[in-house]
Amino acid sequence: MFPLLLLLQAPDPAPLAARLAAMTAVTGYEHQMADSVIALLPGATRDRAGNAVLRIGSGAPARLVACPLDEPGWVVGGVRDDGYLTLHRVPGRAPALVDQQLEGQRVTVWGRRGAVPAVVAVRSTHLTRGRTTTEAPFTADAAYVDLGASTAAGVASAGVELLDAVALAKRPHRYGDSLLAAPVAGRRAACAALIAAARGASAAGRGTTLVAFTVEQNLSARGLLTVMHEYGPFTRTLMVDGDSSVFRAPAELGTVSRERVSTRYAGTPVETVSLRDVSALADRLRQWIGGGE
Repeated sequence: MFPLLLLLQAPDPAPLAARLAAMTAVTGYEHQMADSVIALLPGATRDRAGNAVLRIGSGAPARLVACPLDEPGWVVGGVRDDGYLTLHRVPGRAPALVDQQLEGQRVTVWGRRGAVPAVVAVRSTHLTRGRTTTEAPFTADAAYVDLGASTAAGVASAGVELLDAVALAKRPHRYGDSLLAAPVAGRRAACAALIAAARGASAAGRGTTLVAFTVEQNLSARGLLTVMHEYGPFTRTLMVDGDSSVFRAPAELGTVSRERVSTRYAGTPVETVSLRDVSALADRLRQWIGGGE
């Protein structure tokens, strides 16, 4: 992975997109991602909701540009006596059949001591006759997570507890003509473009531009609403996100527009973006932050 110093110096957001794509920020567990954004964006601070925010300029009018940090995921729902973990999906919006992405895959459990590698078990082909066309899709309720422990005490010694976050293991892959594949690559790439655009930005004329990296967008948009109440109302809001779903914006956000990185295979573990598109988005965001529309 790219050293932090090089990422801070590089004008190209492509290496930053790859770095962010390797990180995990399950809805409600975005604090480490916010820490990284604050480290990458001098002058940024954390607000009471856990958002990373950067204020550029002062006074009215106020404009907002925001990128969500969170992603769908799971939490440890139970610890069995034999050392296996069971799961619950975190509430909020998620791609259709997202649980099917788990079966037989590597995952990471984020315990109190950090990341713990694990794998989701699959049914024994020796003890079953295979699947039928009437079989129900795999769900998180059927998942058994093996982190190498054989007892509940072994799970505890690994630093894993109930409600610890669980996500697919992140292995961003560069391929083809400047393509990057990873879970939620569109959202991560959009935030990388915004970080690159906001670095070194200065106030353009009168007013304030607030740059916000928000939490819990998939659940209730709590982070965005906190920004609105704490720093708004805003005359204009620019939502920067790989998610194309419709968000019903309150009037306090003003005129809302959207910028995004085009994605292929959206909502899958191989969601793909073009790093050229990421660089182009960063250029457009620099112009918007500088006062352009």
